[in-house]
Amino acid sequence: MTTPDTRSSDGTHVGVTGGPRPSVPVIAPGHSFATVTDKISAIVLTRKTGLGWWFGFGIAFVLVNVLMISLVYLLAVGTGVWGVNIPAGWGFAIINFVWWIGIGHAGTLISAILLLFKQSWRTSINRFAEAMTLFAVACAAMFPLLHTGRPWLAAYWLFPYPNTMNVWPQFRSPLIWDVFAVSTYATVSALFWFVGLIPDLATLRDRSQSRVGRVMYGALAMGWRGSAHHWYRYETAYLLLAGLATPLVVSVHTIVSFDFAVSVIPGWHATIFPPYFVAGAIYSGFAMVLTLAIPIRKIYGLEDFITERHLNNMAKILLVTGLIVAYGYMVEAFMAWYSANTYETYMMRNRMTGPYGPFYLALILCNGVTPQLLWIKKIRTNVLLLFIISLIVNVGMWLERFVIVVTSLHRDFLPSSWGRYSPTVWDWGLYVGTIGLFLALLFLFLRFLPMISIFEMRTLVPDAERSVRRQADHEGTR
Repeated sequence: MTTPDTRSSDGTHVGVTGGPRPSVPVIAPGHSFATVTDKISAIVLTRKTGLGWWFGFGIAFVLVNVLMISLVYLLAVGTGVWGVNIPAGWGFAIINFVWWIGIGHAGTLISAILLLFKQSWRTSINRFAEAMTLFAVACAAMFPLLHTGRPWLAAYWLFPYPNTMNVWPQFRSPLIWDVFAVSTYATVSALFWFVGLIPDLATLRDRSQSRVGRVMYGALAMGWRGSAHHWYRYETAYLLLAGLATPLVVSVHTIVSFDFAVSVIPGWHATIFPPYFVAGAIYSGFAMVLTLAIPIRKIYGLEDFITERHLNNMAKILLVTGLIVAYGYMVEAFMAWYSANTYETYMMRNRMTGPYGPFYLALILCNGVTPQLLWIKKIRTNVLLLFIISLIVNVGMWLERFVIVVTSLHRDFLPSSWGRYSPTVWDWGLYVGTIGLFLALLFLFLRFLPMISIFEMRTLVPDAERSVRRQADHEGTR
């Protein structure tokens, strides 16, 4: 009879022989400070841009043009080009706003919270996750402005201004709360991302072979010289920003959920919405991180830096948050039944079996059933299956926002005012266009800035060397 494995005080596994069995490292063995710097900086400093990058950026650029055409037509004609109507006055604009804000949550979670908890595996994925946050928030921010119909006439009502007309914005409206929450989130996330980039920008400044590169990276590096004083200031600022960003992970999507929860519309008026929305945001955010990380590690040959351990850990977080989201679905259905409220009961029954019933079934399959495969370790470590699951979750989370918005609006209290919502080609043009904008910004980021933190990866080299020694010791004691 064998005894189960345990963990020693330094975090390594202790097997039945009593010797340490090292866990999977967060960086593959065999790397030095120089090889880490060379590998990451070479992606940015190479003079020749690959055909694959041009092909991907070209597709994204075409979609950006679709976005521009859709925007120009919308502003010229008005929101009548959308499928919104009475009673479905909210459509793709709010659906896509909530979806993009949710995707932006994983970057702050990985960077700030995992930093405070001293999780070293975050270092390989935090940089492009932070960039993903900024690009997703940029895509999200345009939808509330466009939903006002004429932004130059209505958008300023969302901001405080001198009270010359004795009229103030409605501060009791959750839409106003969104303005402050999202702008604060975007500002702190941008500062956090930029501060983390400063040492790496200095590295690119020193290694760049072009005068333009040296000037641009030098200006962005803000005089960084790597002195002890610089590092002290850097670590202090980085830790403070992490502490500021951590509450935002919870607060931002909580406030977004108030757009729905503070109303009296059946299906929206629910106290489960704040934690349910936060868990869903982290869920969709990590799904997008996996969707991006898996092809990036393959195309750029970064398997040594984004290892199986990273994918396994992200899959576990996807599983946990997926369980919380599934619990939220069950609570929604249970409370509609338990409340004995005629309108709530009808809303849930209509959501499941009404005109949009297939969408509800699809989101349950995507968000509730499919992630249960992640209980199996072979699936968590299978790169292709993990990529497919992440895509399914992204689709499912978009369907969730569609179901929440549309099924609660198209059939309200008065049967004579019931209607249907169908997106038009201009709704789809804006949505697909924002995906193109997101991808275009991502491609530019991958080409001109280090996608992985160089100096943080260098701090992991000694751990990898110790892991090799432990492995050798473990093999010698067997």
